[in-house]
Amino acid sequence: MILEQRDYHVVTGKLPELLRLYETEGIPIQREVLGGFVGAFTTDVGALSTYTHLWRYESYAEREERRAALQARDDWKAFLAKIQPLIHTQRNRILVPTSFSPLA
Repeated sequence: MILEQRDYHVVTGKLPELLRLYETEGIPIQREVLGGFVGAFTTDVGALSTYTHLWRYESYAEREERRAALQARDDWKAFLAKIQPLIHTQRNRILVPTSFSPLA
């Protein structure tokens, strides 16, 4: 099992708009295609104006397959066109649970 952490540093003042778009359009599409939605978060302390979401996959191969299916969808491409101007930078990480993690 792996977790993907996707962090988006949002243009100052645009976080509420990004959150609205993800809540109403992005997450429904992603849940349908990616499955394994762990949660969505904003930052209270640290790098502000940051939106983070976590996705669970059984393997890198599953992640690759599901993300390719997502990228092929026209509704996803339309969604990306709306959010890309709102995002300053993006960072993705793959987290691998330890043997004693409750998620392992």
